[in-house]
Amino acid sequence: MINAIRIHGHPLSGHAHRVSLFAALAGIAHEEVTIDLLAGEHKQAPFLKLNPAGQVPVIEDGETVVTDSNAILVYLAKKYAPDWLPEAPEAAAAVQRWLTAAAGEVAFGAATARLITVFGAPLDADRALAVAASVNGKLEAHLAENDFLAGSRPTIADVAVYSYTAHGPEGNVDLSPYPNLRRWIAAVEALPGFVAMQSTSAGLVAA
Repeated sequence: MINAIRIHGHPLSGHAHRVSLFAALAGIAHEEVTIDLLAGEHKQAPFLKLNPAGQVPVIEDGETVVTDSNAILVYLAKKYAPDWLPEAPEAAAAVQRWLTAAAGEVAFGAATARLITVFGAPLDADRALAVAASVNGKLEAHLAENDFLAGSRPTIADVAVYSYTAHGPEGNVDLSPYPNLRRWIAAVEALPGFVAMQSTSAGLVAA
């Protein structure tokens, strides 16, 4: 019997959600293990043995432990769902482009803005909103000519960018100026197996 992959995360973490979402979309058997971030469980010895950086998500696949959400997406796709990570050079480069955006502009934009409103993080809201507007503008233009981020079908690029982008309004990121982006969000949410990230009533959602 094959043991299910264990995904250590938290329901309000977009980084953790992208891993859980991909496992669900790809039909990968998995077990969700909630790490109590508010209680500091991620900074305690048992968890630090899995990830010395003290961050979620982490997966355990038998004896293999993988950290970093984008690295986990690559690992899971390579091992269990290769259709989600194309091998052709141009397509693979397109995926990598948006994985980089997810770790950069999306993280410093919508994700940071949401950290401020949901968790009270002492960060620069104006800068986060400016970064979010910049990357959302790029996404809007790109999606005017593409159904998904790396072509005509979904890949791990879409999964990596989705969670924080879709929940941007919780960080006061207004998505109303971006019809192509909103169409893409709806397309991701319509994929078989989609599971939503837990939402909050922060930011524009509260209004």
